Amino acid sequence: MEARSRRKEKVGIVVSDAMEKTIVVRIDRTTKHPIYNRVMSKSTKLMAHDEKKEAKVGDRVRLEETRPLSKNKRWRLIEIIK
Repeated sequence: MEARSRRKEKVGIVVSDAMEKTIVVRIDRTTKHPIYNRVMSKSTKLMAHDEKKEAKVGDRVRLEETRPLSKNKRWRLIEIIK
C-alpha cells in the first residue's frame, strides 16, 4: 500500500465514455497569465482505464497514475465522486 500512496491523483469530469474500458476526463485548473496577470482557466484531457465501465459522461471522478496501459492511457479510475 505504501508504493500506491506515492502515485499522483487528479479529479476531473468525464467528457466521453464511447470507448471500451476507456474514459476521457477533463482536468480544469486556473493559472495566472505570465504577462497580463489575469486569471485564466485551462483544461487538459486525459484517457483513463475504467475496467467495469461504471463512469458516465458528466460524472466527477478521481484518477490515479499508473503504468502505460496503451499508447495514450496512463491513468486508472479510482472512484466516482458524484
